[in-house]
Amino acid sequence: MRKELHPEYGPVVFRDRAANYAFLTRSTMTSEKTIEWEDGNTYPVVDVEISNVSHPFYTGTARVLDTAGRVERFERRYGKQG
Repeated sequence: MRKELHPEYGPVVFRDRAANYAFLTRSTMTSEKTIEWEDGNTYPVVDVEISNVSHPFYTGTARVLDTAGRVERFERRYGKQG
């Protein structure tokens, strides 16, 4: 591989601020911010808005949308035309 073609691949901590959860993995992402990890080493940290810990699909708190009720409410409000 050519060195100047590919980004550097190394350990990075991804931190979900909403769930107060972080995990260490390898990535090409970089950050100016760093964090001291459980193993005593310092790694770059990337803050994310959502992860598998806070996403409704994974936590089981997903809302079911009542689409039929929404259509009926729209028709009542604006009248059924046609």
